[in-house]
Amino acid sequence: MSNLKRKLTSRKFWLSVANFASMMMIFFGSSDSEATQVSAIIMAGAGVVGYLIGEGLADSSTENK
Repeated sequence: MSNLKRKLTSRKFWLSVANFASMMMIFFGSSDSEATQVSAIIMAGAGVVGYLIGEGLADSSTENK
């Protein structure tokens, strides 16, 4: 489970996901603008996921003390 948490908070992982999604969109005929918007949404979501996991870990560590 900790490996999953580490991957979900990794910027490299989310950059790879955003890059893959935008390249697939361009391959299938979407405009550069649309691909850029989707990448921005993925990266914004990554920030939220990282924050939520970080806060959850911080909260769980203070409850266990």
